[in-house]
Amino acid sequence: MFRNLKIFISCIVLALLANQAVFAQLPAFQPDPPKNWFAMDLKTDGYYGISLDQAYKFLQGKKSKPVVVATIDSGCDTLQQDLQSVLWVNPKKDKDFPGDVHGWDFLGGPGRKCDFNETEEEVRQYFKLKDKYSGLTEATAPNKKEYAFWLQVKAQYDSTTTKAHTELQQLTPIMNALVETSGYIRHMLNLKDDQTFTRADVEHIEPKNDTVAQIKELWLIAFSEDVSTATNVKALKGMSEYLDKLNNEVNPDLDARKRIVGDDPDILHDKPYGNGILKFEDAAHGTQVAGLIGAVRGNNYGIDGVADNVRIMPIKAVPNGDEYDKDVANAIHFAVDHGARIINMSFGKKISPHKAWVDEAFKYAAAHDVLLVQAAGNESQDMDAKPEFPNDQFLDGTKDADNVIDVGASGMKPDTSLAADFSNYGKNDVDIFAPGVKITSTGMDVETSTDDGTSFSSPIVTGIAALIREYFPSLSAKQVKQAILQSAEPIDTVKVYKPGTKELVTFSALCKTGGIVNAYRALENAAKMAGEGK
Repeated sequence: MFRNLKIFISCIVLALLANQAVFAQLPAFQPDPPKNWFAMDLKTDGYYGISLDQAYKFLQGKKSKPVVVATIDSGCDTLQQDLQSVLWVNPKKDKDFPGDVHGWDFLGGPGRKCDFNETEEEVRQYFKLKDKYSGLTEATAPNKKEYAFWLQVKAQYDSTTTKAHTELQQLTPIMNALVETSGYIRHMLNLKDDQTFTRADVEHIEPKNDTVAQIKELWLIAFSEDVSTATNVKALKGMSEYLDKLNNEVNPDLDARKRIVGDDPDILHDKPYGNGILKFEDAAHGTQVAGLIGAVRGNNYGIDGVADNVRIMPIKAVPNGDEYDKDVANAIHFAVDHGARIINMSFGKKISPHKAWVDEAFKYAAAHDVLLVQAAGNESQDMDAKPEFPNDQFLDGTKDADNVIDVGASGMKPDTSLAADFSNYGKNDVDIFAPGVKITSTGMDVETSTDDGTSFSSPIVTGIAALIREYFPSLSAKQVKQAILQSAEPIDTVKVYKPGTKELVTFSALCKTGGIVNAYRALENAAKMAGEGK
């Protein structure tokens, strides 16, 4: 699944610097952007946001209808003050989903447990197939199709585990150093043991010797990709979770699913499974996603979500690791069957053993006029050449579904960094870009949290889609997609760095529309489609 990897990339850089005993070039810190920059207008505010104020001015005097929006994600903090009143409530009792109130946890099991620490799909498939195929060749393999899949799995497994071993070797001593030196930082700042410190605090430390200077520089690099208010607890928690993920790739717990959930992930409809608990310790990501879509507007707390009349249906199907195809397919069906009109999917992986199940779920959503909005991913890779899953390149040969929007991440300013460095891209397979750098949204157990990722670009587009369906409910999913894609004016006045490189390209080389979503223009388009303003 997609998590914010920027802090870990920073720490890899730190590891390389530490190995060379060089701390000469620290990142140049940029001032924090406004926490709602993603909603701003380029001409009015100077930030390449989605022109949300202009959109709401356009909607003045119009009436809206509530729209149910599902988030297939890591769960949700259902006690978050900015979300409580906008959560969907199941109006009926389902015998297959006992205890369901606001959504469902397809990773849940008996005893209020949850399988939220999983490994990558290629790791699971490698150990499933290696005894059967490791000694065979294409000529001797009895099942040629499965053998070809095995070769794909093995190549990806080798790449994943090699990277995991390398990063564990680099990052473990760095993690240890950060833990050990956090006490020194607190001492220098005259803080108690239970108090946190921020990047801004560390910046103000005046080193009195080389040791203190190196400790300061260590923490500044650890904080380098975050806002000034990010705390040491957040930095250490993020790195700890990432190290846990790497360890689970190298030494996978392959029995967790059976032990906790108790189902067979290779049988789509074996029995009802899961539970109704949506908040576990990994629910921060899903909470942020939900907030961007529909956090309560105008309550002077947290953030204002994009849409003003939604009911968020959180569905937990995405662990720290790769989601199961079975859970994704069942989550889509659950959302559609319970009235969702839009589904946000901020996740993805490199191997899909049961793609046919997910293809069918995508088409089930299309048949019920449900729009799917998904994140492109954060590997700086060309999706045309190296697709991620799920996608709408179906096994039956059809592609580019009318009800699917794939979203890349854009930056704040119209300069060479306008396409986020981490974002996946693809002239054919990525539809549009949306703000995805330093995005502030609702946090778990805190008011707000700020992160990077296409995971947050996607719900911004989902929020715009919800606005359209609120105010123009007669429009189909296909029309909503068209209104959104047509809102992106091709960017031809500035060249941008292709993500992950310093190669200058036009934005049209990065996605179908060649531009960034705009809520105001999307609503104008929707109004025309609905027969208004002619």
